[in-house]
Amino acid sequence: MPAFTRHSLAFLLATTALASPAFAQDAINLDAIAIKGSSYETEDTDSYTSDVVSVGEKAAMEAREVPQSTAVVTRKQIEDGDYTALETALSDTPGIMILNNNVGRSSIYSRGYEFDYLYFDGLPAPVSSIYGTQPDLSIVDHVEVLKGPAGLFIGTGEPAGAINMRLKQANATEKTGYAKVSADSNGQMRGEFDISSALNKDGTLRGRFVAAYGDGDSWVDGVTNGVKSLYGTVAWDVTPDTKLTFSVSHMERDITPYNGLPTYSDGTLIDADSSATTVMDWNNFENNTNDYVVAAEHHFDNGARLKFSMRRSVQDANFLYAYSGSAASEDNTISRLAWLARDFHQDSLALDAHLETPFELGSWAGNAIVGADWQHVESTMYQARGAISGTFDLDDWDASAASAPDVDYSTRTKTDTISKGLYTQLRLSPIEPLTFIGGARLSWYEGDSTATTLSTGSSSTSSYDVSGHVTPFAGVTYDLSPSTTLYASYSSIFIPQSYTDASGKLLDPVEGRQFETGVKASLAYGLNVSAAIFDLREVNRPTSVDDYYVASGKVESKGVELTVAGEVTQNLHLSAGYTYTHTEYLNGDDEGETFSTYTPEHMFKIQASYDVTEGALSGWSFGGRLTTMSDFSSNGITAPGYGVVDLMAKKHFDNDLTLQFGVDNVFDKAYYTRVGSTTVFNFQGEPRTFNVSLSKSF
Repeated sequence: MPAFTRHSLAFLLATTALASPAFAQDAINLDAIAIKGSSYETEDTDSYTSDVVSVGEKAAMEAREVPQSTAVVTRKQIEDGDYTALETALSDTPGIMILNNNVGRSSIYSRGYEFDYLYFDGLPAPVSSIYGTQPDLSIVDHVEVLKGPAGLFIGTGEPAGAINMRLKQANATEKTGYAKVSADSNGQMRGEFDISSALNKDGTLRGRFVAAYGDGDSWVDGVTNGVKSLYGTVAWDVTPDTKLTFSVSHMERDITPYNGLPTYSDGTLIDADSSATTVMDWNNFENNTNDYVVAAEHHFDNGARLKFSMRRSVQDANFLYAYSGSAASEDNTISRLAWLARDFHQDSLALDAHLETPFELGSWAGNAIVGADWQHVESTMYQARGAISGTFDLDDWDASAASAPDVDYSTRTKTDTISKGLYTQLRLSPIEPLTFIGGARLSWYEGDSTATTLSTGSSSTSSYDVSGHVTPFAGVTYDLSPSTTLYASYSSIFIPQSYTDASGKLLDPVEGRQFETGVKASLAYGLNVSAAIFDLREVNRPTSVDDYYVASGKVESKGVELTVAGEVTQNLHLSAGYTYTHTEYLNGDDEGETFSTYTPEHMFKIQASYDVTEGALSGWSFGGRLTTMSDFSSNGITAPGYGVVDLMAKKHFDNDLTLQFGVDNVFDKAYYTRVGSTTVFNFQGEPRTFNVSLSKSF
């Protein structure tokens, strides 16, 4: 179909007929009927689902038109869950595994792979969890996730999928907004302010401003989490068919970081209080991120659409922190602290221009997208490492037991990459229920990474060079009924390599390739359900042979995913999903072994809320979350599976005040959310925590 959906096309034809002179001659006056159409924004929908998504695509469309697994965290879910950071929202999203760290520094995984790009309104920028550059959710309308390779419109990256954040838009023609304050029993406090309004009399120029500030303690002794976020956006309807938007965001994080507990030497996890720590009083982490997004979009009379967009992201981080440098002895002491210091700067620019147009090929309806993109990423990282010997007691931790080291950066790493591509996607419907989707991307990628030892000045350079690499995509959807669609797809993505073979030639890129088939349906009240089977393989992984490499490694991730999201009844909101994932090496010395040990085979997540509209409790909403997963491991250390329950109650007052109470980990379950090695990256989950918030809308 064209850029609009079949349902919007039917509505357009109907309204055109009603407006025709022939119909007007016999017009009958009827009472006004409110028609609620599909909207890409979610903040005013009061729903746990979205009618349309754009992640992995270049236009917003019904989720049933996208032949891959998708998920959406709507604005209502963000508010009901009291989510402020991306990883907390995605921790309740089906199929997503979070390897916890400090706020904004957690790693996000899907189907055994880590996401290495984050998108703002469809425009990418690289992300590395250690630098804490994930955005604050005060600026986000909703979060979209596509699972599995998404290389058609970016080319390079891990096959985890794509995470797109729809930034809040300046859509209001009258002054609207909210103010909110919140606090929890760990000592964390936060405030948000959001205001939007027209900037001229006819509402063609609109603006929005969002600010957030949070600070306070964690449940881990010595850890603090501070964030400042500012966001502004302007939208200008140049003509009824042409729109310009511009947004700028600034975020700062000020954290006392923590790198988890050690284990005993045999890999046994320590049974410690959830507040147990390895933080020294000189641990410090600071960063700031500035993002600029510009878009110009024009709609033609024939339904075609032309769009140009740009995102520049500038990221800086500076940190020094200590963590355990040895396994714990039987008396819960460690004999060494390790420390890491870095100074990091990254500047990335992404440009995209594409044309989307509907067409007819005989009796076939079609839609075509052609476009080009360009990305440039420069980064510089200074680093120093060291260790401090001594005796440090995990049961009676002394944060001042060691003095801060004198940091003298020992290495500098500079990277400079340019990627560009041409892409096209074609949708053809020979008959109305059936749509074939085909696409291909032609990519060029070049770059180098130079590591320098500062004391000697010696350096080494790794180069990347990929020319004219083809990334194909194929899919098919078939509407069994107006509400149910079968689909199948083949998707791919690649990662350039700097390793060379015996002749000194660069290895072929690593490629992620996925086959997925499934069914999606939209039920009453907008309840979306889906079931999918996926088989994801990564090939051409580098394998060491003597003093050179060959591109021969193969791994597989396969499984099943079942999801449901939306409204069961008008007042009962639900988001739930079960995911089974099995990963293994397909060849080499590890053949048959688990590839992604930190990915649980079984995950089940559910979030629900019910709005009471009658009786003594009218105006109240009650809800909760349940997260369960099977065991997972890393480096031979196994974390037992766990289940955690959170509860929420919310009261809406007539004066637009909303008071919300919550209890996270109601049963005070002791569990580990992440394991790493015998010395580091073993994180315990949050204990029972009470939270409260008060918001005022206007």
